[in-house]
Amino acid sequence: MELVEIIEDGVLLRPWRETDAEAVHRACQDPDIQRWTTVPRPYRPEHAHGFVTEMSRKAWAEGTGAPFAVCDPDTGELLGSSGLISIDKDGTGEIGYWTAPWARGRGVMVRATRAVARWSFDTLGLRRLIWQAEVGNHASRLVALRAGFRIDGRLRLAHPALPGNADGWIGSLLPGEVPAVGSTGPAGPGTLAARRAAVFGRPQPVLFAETGAGELRLRPMEEKDLDAVVQTCRDPESIRWTTVPDPYERADAQGYQAYGRDAWARGDAACFVIADSDDRYAGTLDLRLSPADPLVADAGFMTAPAARGRGYLPAALVALSAWGFSTLGLARIEWKANVGNTSSRRAAEKAGFLVEGIARGGVQHRGERVDVWVGALLAKDLG
Repeated sequence: MELVEIIEDGVLLRPWRETDAEAVHRACQDPDIQRWTTVPRPYRPEHAHGFVTEMSRKAWAEGTGAPFAVCDPDTGELLGSSGLISIDKDGTGEIGYWTAPWARGRGVMVRATRAVARWSFDTLGLRRLIWQAEVGNHASRLVALRAGFRIDGRLRLAHPALPGNADGWIGSLLPGEVPAVGSTGPAGPGTLAARRAAVFGRPQPVLFAETGAGELRLRPMEEKDLDAVVQTCRDPESIRWTTVPDPYERADAQGYQAYGRDAWARGDAACFVIADSDDRYAGTLDLRLSPADPLVADAGFMTAPAARGRGYLPAALVALSAWGFSTLGLARIEWKANVGNTSSRRAAEKAGFLVEGIARGGVQHRGERVDVWVGALLAKDLG
């Protein structure tokens, strides 16, 4: 395949040169590049040299790929890597990219990815581009969205960046779907998608709530919490009003911990442990985003038996709701509880939730449909 250079929208894409090896080596020391890509670890100078000479030249010569160095067209500075990492005979190409740490926050990779996509369709005649990234790589996902890719779902990755992290997002782009040069395009700055990517692309935060008994911390679940989770989920009241497994084993607690970690990586939910002033487990509190309405979430919670009646849940629920409204841009947080679960209802009402009615047969509970109270908190309710 013939080597080409592309200049579009303030970026220069050109074939790799041997003189790029030093900058590639420096960029690939970045923890994010090492975490989310399949570059060797540790990344040595010989790896960079092999990439810019043997690997890239072979891809161009054999027509199996089109790797580009992304550069500043005025200074020549290396800004990142973008290109086709594979080209299939059926007219499908797969795009891959990384941004050098010194070039982030400038929209470089969005412009470069659009340029590669336009060239792939207009010059190579490809009929489809696909993009893949490990679940949790929200920065790459946001670039793909802004370049016009439709994120179609998840699949198990053949070559995950780290062992055991096999789930990936997959997206596709067809001719005519690349945003115009200079346009904001989908998922632009300030959009809900951009806002959520910034939140879920970082480690889960610790939130704080004040009670008469001291400060509470809302934090991710830790190994030290598991025994207390098991004890709480074996409590008769927990079994009566929730759908926790019965009997509840330590493996169930470990599975719930993994669910919380994976849900944060996907951007689907924020699962917190409520910890008292001595950092002891006092309960759990989840905020799950609606797949049908991005501005709606539902809250679920459970209190450890020893922590009941202390006002922990209402205070924690207010703190989590305020975070959901201000940080995630939610408009409505919903709550449901089986009719008769007065403890859950009191906690929700003390946090400001308005009970809106009863949904008859609203949920499946241990083999039967049961009636549930339904309530909600709006952003304006918190002032």
